[in-house]
Amino acid sequence: MSTFRVRRRIEIDAGHRIMTHGSKCRNLHGHRYVIEVECEAAHLHPSGEQTDMVVDFGFLKHEMMRLIDAPCDHGFIAASADAELLALFAPQGAQDWTESILAEVRENGAALTTRTRMGTKLYVVPFQPTAECLAKHWFEVLKEPVRERSDSTARLVAVRVWETPNCMAEYAPG
Repeated sequence: MSTFRVRRRIEIDAGHRIMTHGSKCRNLHGHRYVIEVECEAAHLHPSGEQTDMVVDFGFLKHEMMRLIDAPCDHGFIAASADAELLALFAPQGAQDWTESILAEVRENGAALTTRTRMGTKLYVVPFQPTAECLAKHWFEVLKEPVRERSDSTARLVAVRVWETPNCMAEYAPG
């Protein structure tokens, strides 16, 4: 069966650390992430503003900017289990800060805050912020908005996350 496929990419700058890594990635560091989404459809939109499209590239960009760029660009992505790192970001004298962040992660799958010691953006996730896990997370975040924005014509099939020009992870559920 033939399908149409489209891809859209954005780039963000964000810091992270892999707390259990046996080498240098255990240190605080950052990446110029490139995030690419791929959508497919068996047929193109027959009418309307997306006529003859799988999904409008502008719609994809809007959702990627809203759901990936806005919470993560020029911020820090942290694992909820990384107590030492969260302690670095916790505002002084805010005893309930970590618990409220962890509760939001449990409830929503992630937590975004700028109520940090230095007022910086912090995005907390319930996994190690590896490229593989970020690809899966962003797939789950984007899956439904892509379906809705395409009037159920398009289906998100893969998210690719490059940490460097040479290192990429992909999540594409079977």
